[in-house]
Amino acid sequence: MFVTSLCIIALVGFGLAWLINLLHAQNRYNQTTSELIAKLPIIAAEFRENNLVPITQAREGDDIDIQYIMATCNAGYDTLWRSEYATDLHLSQICEQYLTIKDDLPPFYLNFNQNQSYFAYLLSIDVDAQMYHLLILQDAGELKAELSKFNRLTYFRLAIILLVALLLLISAAYWSMRPLAQLKLELIELQRGRKQRLSHDYPEELQGITTALNQLITQADDRQTRYQNAMNDLAHSLKTRLAASIAIIDDSTLERQQQNKHILEQINDMDHLVQYQLKRAMLGQQGLHFQHTELLPIVESLAQMLTKLYQQKHISLSHNISENLALPLSKGDVMELLGNLMENACRLCINQVSVNAHIKDGNTICLSVVDDGPGVDEAIKQKIIQRGIRADTQSPGQGIRLAVCHELVNSYGGTLTINTSSLGGAAFIIEFPL
Repeated sequence: MFVTSLCIIALVGFGLAWLINLLHAQNRYNQTTSELIAKLPIIAAEFRENNLVPITQAREGDDIDIQYIMATCNAGYDTLWRSEYATDLHLSQICEQYLTIKDDLPPFYLNFNQNQSYFAYLLSIDVDAQMYHLLILQDAGELKAELSKFNRLTYFRLAIILLVALLLLISAAYWSMRPLAQLKLELIELQRGRKQRLSHDYPEELQGITTALNQLITQADDRQTRYQNAMNDLAHSLKTRLAASIAIIDDSTLERQQQNKHILEQINDMDHLVQYQLKRAMLGQQGLHFQHTELLPIVESLAQMLTKLYQQKHISLSHNISENLALPLSKGDVMELLGNLMENACRLCINQVSVNAHIKDGNTICLSVVDDGPGVDEAIKQKIIQRGIRADTQSPGQGIRLAVCHELVNSYGGTLTINTSSLGGAAFIIEFPL
C-alpha cells in the first residue's frame, strides 16, 4: 500500500508537471507569435520597398534587403525564395523541412546542422486562387534555454513535493501501524501470562477486533474457571461419598442387604454428581458469536415426549410461541434448559403446564414455564437454584436440574426468576438480551 500510494502520487505529479511544461511552452509560442505578427507591417513595408507586392513574386536569387530569416513557399511547400540572412546562415530547404513538422503540435522548431534550432511561424496567403506561404524563422536558442530552465524548475518543485509526500506517507504508515505493533506486543504478553486483558486505548478502527479478543479471552477464562471449579467440586464430593461408602462397608452392625442398599445410594449420588459437574463444565457460549435456535420446534418435541411420559396424569401442555422466535443459545443448551424446566413442571403439576415466549421492550426475549402445582415456598425460592437443594423432598433426585439451568442462563447473560403463576403453581421466568 505504501509503494502503491507513492507510485500514484508520482504518476499524478509527473503528469501535472508534463502538462504545466506543455502549457508554458505553448504560451511562450503564442507570445513569440504575437511579437512576429506585430512585426508583419514592417516586413510588408520592406517588401514594398523592393517592389515585391505581393510577396509571392519573390524568387530565389532576388536581392531583397530584409533583416529577418524568411522564406516563401508554394502550396506544395517548395522553397521559392530565401532572405539574404537565411542564405548567410546556410539554411536550405526551409519549406521542405517545415512540411515534415507542420502537422505537429506547436511550438514548431526547425533544426539545421544538428546543432542550431529555429522557431518557425507560418503565414498563409491566397493570391488569385493560388496558396502561398510566408515562413518566418527566429533563433530558438534563447527560447529553448528559457523553456529548459522552466522545465527543470518544475521538476525540482515536483521532487520537493514527492519528498514531502514520502515523509508524510512514512509518518502515516508509522502512526497507523503503531496500534498494530502495540496489539502484537500485548498479545505476546497475554501468551506469556503477563497480561489478562487487552487495553482499551486503541483507535476506533481496531475497537471491534480488541473487543472481540477480550470477549474471547473472558469466555475462555470463564470456561477454564468453571471447569476447574467443577472438577474441584467433583473431587471433593466424590471423596465424601467414597469415605461414606468405606464407612458403610466397615460398619459391622449393618446387615448385608442394608449395606448394599446404602452403597447403591452413594453410587447413585456419585453418578448424579458426575453428570451435573460435566454439564456445568460445558455450559455457556462457544466462540465469539451468538448462536440462535428456533424455540417452537424444541418445545413441541419436548411436549410430545413429556405427555407420553406422564400420560397417567393427563397433562394439558400448551404453549404460546411465535414460529420464528429464536433464543440466542445453542440447540444443546436450549434442550437442556427447557428439558429440565418442563420436566420439573410436568412432574409437580396437577394437570396443566404452559410454555410462553415473547419479545419484551424490543431487546429482550422473555421465556416462562408455568404449572398449576403446589408452587415454591417464598423462603426457598432463591435456595432451590443452588446445587443439592430441592423443593420437593418427597421425590427422588439430587436437586441439580435447577442449578444447571441457573448457571446456563447466567453464562448467556440472562436472568432466572421464580414467581407464582396465574395457574396457582410455580412460574420460572427467564430473560435473555437480544
